[in-house]
Amino acid sequence: MEMYRLRYPDQLNIQLHHAYSMAIGFFDGVHKGHQEVIDSAKKKADELGIQTAVMTFDPHPSQLFSGRNVGYITPLEEKIRLLEALQVDALFIVSFDWDLASLSPRQFIDIFVKGLGVKHVTAGFDFTFGMKGSGTMKEMHDLSDGLYGTTTIQKVTIDHDGKVSSTKVRQLLSEGNVEEAALLLGRPFRTFGEVVHGEKRGRQLGFPTANIQTDEENIVPANGVYAVYCLVDGKWYPGVCNLGVKPTFHNPEHRMATAEVHLLNANMDLYGKQVAIEWLHRIRAERKFESLEALKEQIGKDKKTAMDLLNG
Repeated sequence: MEMYRLRYPDQLNIQLHHAYSMAIGFFDGVHKGHQEVIDSAKKKADELGIQTAVMTFDPHPSQLFSGRNVGYITPLEEKIRLLEALQVDALFIVSFDWDLASLSPRQFIDIFVKGLGVKHVTAGFDFTFGMKGSGTMKEMHDLSDGLYGTTTIQKVTIDHDGKVSSTKVRQLLSEGNVEEAALLLGRPFRTFGEVVHGEKRGRQLGFPTANIQTDEENIVPANGVYAVYCLVDGKWYPGVCNLGVKPTFHNPEHRMATAEVHLLNANMDLYGKQVAIEWLHRIRAERKFESLEALKEQIGKDKKTAMDLLNG
């Protein structure tokens, strides 16, 4: 997959050798709704005999406008990996800043659609662009001047639960419902981080853990205990993960949540390694225990539950 970084107004001159059918959106999560948009763009590319492109933005528009952390479902590196797996030919990453946000819908189209020689644009029904989000897919069609076609994908739903959306995925993760989130994503939710030194309490309790430091910009599930898989050096290992503040040992009001993974069938030195966690099942909420023995007994039960869930 070819990648191009664009920034208005001073980073637009790139050499392109193909015509594109382009899916456009932020695509945080690359969930089933996003996959529908990209699949439609791919089908149109095949029909026209051209390549498939995706245009996304960095950072999230809401982060620029609100100045607050959005909580990314898929950090940019993960988004790139997922788009490569969907066999996208080219990825345009557009810097979302105040210069870009000030463009009118017509200016945006002239620069980022017509200017790139795009032959077809596909987006979701709720995609907006241009100053204050004033441009819709109707404007995208009306301002084409016959130079490109458009396809608007209507909302994608799963059963009776309403549309698939990044907002819904974030809500499910905030509730610890990783199973339902996986249904919307079309795969288990995944987070990334570096293994750092912790307090070594897990080792003292007979359950050594890897303390994984995640980026604060990226969302994590609700505090609790989960059955997970952990990717280390290209290999997946089953594990049980406690995500939280360890209230048995600390005042929850003065702690940031951390992820501690105990591998179920491996014992290795992970310090300094970059790892990924796939969240498969929530076992229970995090809670405070009255004694270390009670905590140790519960950890043993959690470990067995995780093994049963992952083997099942």
